[in-house]
Amino acid sequence: MITGELKNKIDRIWEIFWTGGITNPLEVIEQFTYLLFIKDLDDNETLNESNTELTAAKLKKTFPESKQYLRWSRFKNEEAGQLYKIVSEGVFPFIKNVYGNRSSAYSKYMSDAIFKIPTDLMLSKIVDAIDKLDLGVGDVEGDLYEYLLSKVSTSGTNGQFRTPRHIIKMITELMKPTPEDIIVDPAMGTAGFLVGAEEYLRNNYSDLFSISRLKDHFDNKMFNGFDIDRTMLRIGAMNMMLHGVDIPNIEYRDSLSKKNRDIGKYTLVMTNPPFKGSLDYQAVSGDLLKITKTKKTELLFLALFLRILKIGGRCASIVPEGVLFGSTKGHKEVRKEIIDNNKLKAVISMPSGVFKPYAGVSTAVLIFIKTGSGGTDKVWFYDMKSDGFSLDDKRRPVANNDIPDIIARFNNLEGETDRKRTDQSFFVPVYEIRENDYDLSINRYREVEYKEVHYDEPKVILDRVKRLEKEISDGIDELSKMID
Repeated sequence: MITGELKNKIDRIWEIFWTGGITNPLEVIEQFTYLLFIKDLDDNETLNESNTELTAAKLKKTFPESKQYLRWSRFKNEEAGQLYKIVSEGVFPFIKNVYGNRSSAYSKYMSDAIFKIPTDLMLSKIVDAIDKLDLGVGDVEGDLYEYLLSKVSTSGTNGQFRTPRHIIKMITELMKPTPEDIIVDPAMGTAGFLVGAEEYLRNNYSDLFSISRLKDHFDNKMFNGFDIDRTMLRIGAMNMMLHGVDIPNIEYRDSLSKKNRDIGKYTLVMTNPPFKGSLDYQAVSGDLLKITKTKKTELLFLALFLRILKIGGRCASIVPEGVLFGSTKGHKEVRKEIIDNNKLKAVISMPSGVFKPYAGVSTAVLIFIKTGSGGTDKVWFYDMKSDGFSLDDKRRPVANNDIPDIIARFNNLEGETDRKRTDQSFFVPVYEIRENDYDLSINRYREVEYKEVHYDEPKVILDRVKRLEKEISDGIDELSKMID
């Protein structure tokens, strides 16, 4: 997490962008990231040069001899005008083509990247400020990127908004990605869920990179993400690169359209698809409309997940609360498909403030397994009351946090069997859900425990009020005498 002096330095850089005329948060993030990447290239080259001297190995250079002047360490001390000329005319075109593989996500989405810093003085200030950032310990650069993304405070035109990192981490720890998984987010945005999976794998599988088969899978096939916003794709590709994944399969794609032909391809879906926005109904895949004939994107995405998962594949998707109890034919069809023809495992209801300041909508996490043959016997419900932050627009850290309890209980569902309906989590048998028209709202099944409250007799209460009234009157008289 970015805190203290580093946070203050980043905020000052953001202010340089802002006062210099770049006020769109996504543009700030893009330009900031380009410069971080330029610095990274030089830092890595310097490290490789040092290692080569020690091992006498032959260095594969990023910067050929003729391009040495494009290195951060070479141009950072140039006067403002010359620095601007080198970066805008030399460095920026260079980084757009630094990876020769045109099929890589980076190459594809950097091809239309534009250098937008308007003045030489502004660039000089930003380069100087970035050079003073201490990013040398742990995954500080990844944390920095997450902090920058947190400044995107408005939802997109298609209803997308950033999923808080702690919610991504919770879902990742619930789903437990494995080195064999083929992971996809069909509405990836800035690739937060893919990054969460990457971090989980690095932290939990020490042999991930020592087995060539697993490393090849990690580098080339494991991470897949799609979006219809090229800015998001570019930011997502850079986000993955800054987290150590150089060749993610990130593509421009309308996941709901007929052009998306993926069937039974992935083993794990983790996502927060858009809840609203524009939809070309005529372009929606017919396979999805067979499951639910609707124009609601949140329902169509659930149908999509069932189609693109392999048998045995798992899904964790954030959905608006209305998906749980909506009474339209489309809502019921999707819930029925998941429950009767696959295996619904859990419904975790989240409070409405989780996505503030972006949106105040109440949401839930649906966790299910594609079986194609049913298997739902009972469903685990959890009522999250706090996620560790205040539920207002400020989202300040607070002591109450249900997330550790959610993870612990989900990973020990055998211990949940005897929980009562008055508890914060409990099981509901599938026959009861069917009897309630496939309603998945936790309040439908919760039992409210009423406690008997005893009150004093009215005469006793009245006598108490009279005594208080006399005490007040006596106090006023005493105060009047003191004034006189």
